[in-house]
Amino acid sequence: MHIALFGATGHIGHAILDEALARGHAVTAIVRDPARLDTRHDKLKLVAGDVARPETWLDAVRGSDAAVASLSARRDGNPDSLPANARILLDQLPAAGVPRLVWVGGAGSLETAPGVRVIDNPAFPAAWKPEAEAQGRALEAFRASTSPIDWTYISPAALIEDGERSGRYRTGGDQLLTDANGVSRISVADYAVALLDRVEKGDAPRRRITVAY
Repeated sequence: MHIALFGATGHIGHAILDEALARGHAVTAIVRDPARLDTRHDKLKLVAGDVARPETWLDAVRGSDAAVASLSARRDGNPDSLPANARILLDQLPAAGVPRLVWVGGAGSLETAPGVRVIDNPAFPAAWKPEAEAQGRALEAFRASTSPIDWTYISPAALIEDGERSGRYRTGGDQLLTDANGVSRISVADYAVALLDRVEKGDAPRRRITVAY
């Protein structure tokens, strides 16, 4: 497959890049600063581009089998960029002939009980709230979109951290997944595995899913 990847310089984005290349996929990585990405591979093409400026990347992603977006607002301190960029990708990717978009979502909007979200917990770190709320607005943008693209929004577990690649995970819907001990976690590497599995299988179109152990 040929995958267009937005956000490959981020922590999760880099793991997705490594997993995609390990599986033999061709990747076009759209990054604002190519100097921040030290990966070199014969199936990797680096493109200097900004999601917010489609003219910088539309031609480069044309004809890709799928696009993956792993975006963060932390570097710029502008959470509103997340839903805005979601809408841009939903609107513009079909014009480039890209039929599939997989979005690295947040866990804050997952439900822990009917009508109660992870972010509603008083113990939810205040520093994480602006981006978590913005990811929730991005999910709303996906659900409200009339774009013809098959999108999937993938929320991680409540805790996503470095760890081994086991290739093992469970999938769910809008409810937070926890293990037998009530813990919700997944490694960055296994999140990348789950995401690339969705890209390859083309399943879970036009809905949010979550992945965890």
